[in-house]
Amino acid sequence: MVTEPISWEDFTRVELRVGRVLSAREFPEARKPAYVLEVDLGPELGVRKSSAQITERYTPDELVGRLVVAVVNFPPKQIGPLMSECLVTGFHDVQGQVLLCTPDGEVPLGSRLL
Repeated sequence: MVTEPISWEDFTRVELRVGRVLSAREFPEARKPAYVLEVDLGPELGVRKSSAQITERYTPDELVGRLVVAVVNFPPKQIGPLMSECLVTGFHDVQGQVLLCTPDGEVPLGSRLL
């Protein structure tokens, strides 16, 4: 199902940036299984935390060093004891597990999706 069309201006208001996962740990206080990620979004944005429900597909060790695409201009959101500062993006696969949205190669941290 496709939602109603948006304008180019609407799209450009969503800041999707590339970051590198610096650390990943289990988040036992979350309602659904999740990790707490620390994502380096480059010198302009710095390191931000995110809660990610990606435990079925990834281990913490597999996440560290991985590039991810994150929405960085949502307001911070309190998730249990964590203040989530960005939203790491992904897609549900055919089994319903989340696969991370990642660039196809190395790009500078903080680069904006065009």
